[in-house]
Formats: sequence, C-alpha cells, structure tokens
Amino acid sequence: MAVVGVLALQGSFNEHIAALKRLGVKGVEVRKPEQLQTISSLIIPGGESTTMAKLAEFHNLFPALREFVQMGKPVWGTCAGLIFLANKAVGQKEGGQELVGGLDCTVHRNYFGSQIQSFEAELLVPELASREGGPETFPGVFIRAPAVLEVGPEVEVLADYPIPSNKVLYSSSAVEIQEENAVPEKKVIVAIRQGNLLGTAFHPELTADTRWHSYFLKMAHGYGEGTSNTTVAVSGVDLSSDKQTRYDLPIFR
Repeated sequence: MAVVGVLALQGSFNEHIAALKRLGVKGVEVRKPEQLQTISSLIIPGGESTTMAKLAEFHNLFPALREFVQMGKPVWGTCAGLIFLANKAVGQKEGGQELVGGLDCTVHRNYFGSQIQSFEAELLVPELASREGGPETFPGVFIRAPAVLEVGPEVEVLADYPIPSNKVLYSSSAVEIQEENAVPEKKVIVAIRQGNLLGTAFHPELTADTRWHSYFLKMAHGYGEGTSNTTVAVSGVDLSSDKQTRYDLPIFR
C-alpha cells in the first residue's frame, strides 16, 4: 500500500488523512525531520500559516523540508501549505514567516480576507477533469485563503477565480461585497503545478470530492516510477457535490 506523509503540526491534517483513506491509501503524520526520510511524498495542509511556521522552526523542519522539495519529491500544499511552498509571499504579518519555497510564484497570504469572508465557489478545473474524470468544476472551499498573484514560466495554472471589478488586487483588506451588476474584470490564480509541486489555495480535503488527492497520488506514483504520467489505481468514490461547510473551524487560515 502506498504511504503519503502529511505534515501534522497544526491545521487540517486529519482531513487529508481521511481523504487518502477513502482512496485506499495510508497517510502518516509527520512532525519531525527524520520522518521525512521514510516517505516519498508529502502533503502540507491548511492551517494558521504563522503558527505552522513557528512550530516547523521549533522542530527544525525547514532544512529537511527544503531538501525534500529540492530532491524533486512530490509535495502538495493546500491553503497555508501553498504559502509554505511559494518562493515569495506578500501581505504577511510584521516580521513575515519562513518559507520552504520551490514554487516559482508570488502568493498573497490573506488575499480573500478574514474568517467571516470564507466562501465556497465552483471552480473550472479542465486539467483535473481531463485526468480524473467527473464534473468540469470543483467545489472550492476558501477559508481565510491566499491567492497566487504571479507565476513563473515553468508554472502551470490549474484553476483561477474571477475577481469582481470592485476588488483591489494586492489588497490585504477583506473582500468587498460584489454588486449584482458588477462585471468580473480580472482573475486570480488558485491552483498551480510546477513539476512535482502542487499548490491549491482552497481546501479539497473538506469536500467529498477526492479528485485532487487522486491527482496528487498519481504525481507521487509517477515520481516513484520515474515518470509523471504513470497511472495508479485508486478506489472509486462518489464525486457528487457533497459540500461540507467548515467555516467555523478556527484552525484554518
């Protein structure tokens, strides 16, 4: 059975492990640098990114995490995990936070506002649907979510989100209420891939749709086989839109 590491410092690591289990894959909690030597792929979950960074620093995890990424091993960051993997982050608290890096992108740490601005949105995901089947959209759960503002030439954009005309890019303030007649003028990136690194600004682990987890498992299997196109069998699940609103959970960023 395949084993996937899930960074378990804080945040939604249990939800990721449960999603992996639904696909017949074992997820193991990772808290110490030496545990990274026993896995070949890693999920960095959503949570409070500053708290996660402080805990990672306390456990001296950053050097080991950077080495894990630099070795080309598959890593998926969701929400706060996306911030960890970004080469650059803006909108941070005073003093900022340490990053693992690897994804050639700039992330706005708290682009969509505070906890009360959390929301769900149907995202167009043509690449995911092409590889994993199912609907052309995915129920994105955004909880104090970041967004990708810029990407490098090697980064593939997998999903974006239309920004209302009254939303100011690069603003760290809460999202303004969109008027009914407002016309979206720009889009912000919410899912990217660069080689064996995957990043999503939303929380797939809080939905019944496991296609992002299946997508990542195939990345991980491809790494083990020396190719990113190898198919790995996973058990089927109902991909219907069974949304699970979890906005009241304070652990997510």
